[in-house]
Amino acid sequence: MADKDVELLDKLRAAVKRAADDATDVQDLKRLSGGASQEMWSFDAATPGGPVPLVMRRAHGPATSGDQGSTKVSLETEAKLLALAADAGVPVPRVRHVLDASDDLGTGFMMERIEGETIARKILRNEEYADARPKLARQCGEIVARIQSISTENLDELGHAPASVQLDQYRAMYDNYDHPHPVFELAFKWLDDRMIDLPTTTLVHGDFRNGNMIIGPDGVRAILDWELAHIGDPMEDLSWISVNSWRFGSIDLPVGGFGLREDLFAGYESAGGTVDPERVRFWETLGSLKWGIMCMSMYFVYKTGFDRSVERAAIGRRSSETEVDLMNLLTGKA
Repeated sequence: MADKDVELLDKLRAAVKRAADDATDVQDLKRLSGGASQEMWSFDAATPGGPVPLVMRRAHGPATSGDQGSTKVSLETEAKLLALAADAGVPVPRVRHVLDASDDLGTGFMMERIEGETIARKILRNEEYADARPKLARQCGEIVARIQSISTENLDELGHAPASVQLDQYRAMYDNYDHPHPVFELAFKWLDDRMIDLPTTTLVHGDFRNGNMIIGPDGVRAILDWELAHIGDPMEDLSWISVNSWRFGSIDLPVGGFGLREDLFAGYESAGGTVDPERVRFWETLGSLKWGIMCMSMYFVYKTGFDRSVERAAIGRRSSETEVDLMNLLTGKA
């Protein structure tokens, strides 16, 4: 174990006693993969009653180019949102402790570790999830409605990101790259012509999709990654999960590659929401455009030499896929 990991373990032993009652030690500490701006550490808190599975999420350096355009919320706000979501019946990991200065571990929080799968390819293809897949779209609709039921009265720290703000934001990103895509230009025009900022706004998760959920054989167990949460259009989360890029090859099942829009909408309405299908289509088009521009960002990060990873280059090439998706949406074929 590296010296810095030994130091982390020592600090964690002291802090974990505040996250789990009667905790005496930290066992099986390991860094989880993924995340350039956040660290994720998995471990068990040893207690007389048995191990308590936990995850620590803490800040690690600045966000890199290619992150989604919305401003990321602080980890303290993420912890607050998880607590509010749990109270609203949204399946989320329970926050056990928010780090403070006395922990000397930086900014972050500890939460329950929930067993299940997050890798979309496995969720969509493995036999273990065969019974869950037909349920997922409806469950997602119900969950989106519960997220929107959370009062934003005491969430002044969240930004407001209606459609017009996001479109302007991504237009600026796109123009900055000076790499014209005629299909993107067509999509910008289509969206401009239909631009309406609704007077009704709600809490929006901001990255509600397959890959940011923990799935078990029983269905959705937890919604993760709240760092892009904001106040916005109620139809945004319903559309983002249906963007073709998040179907991971299962293009005939528009909701996450596992379900139908009709089931997503039925779940949403059963939990108190009202669907505007045309508005969902608008946001699905905007979502496809946003992802295309994010892919451009990945390519330019690679091109500049800031990060020469194969992953950056590979994702950068996927902007062409979003052009196909946009043409299908704009011509009514999707």
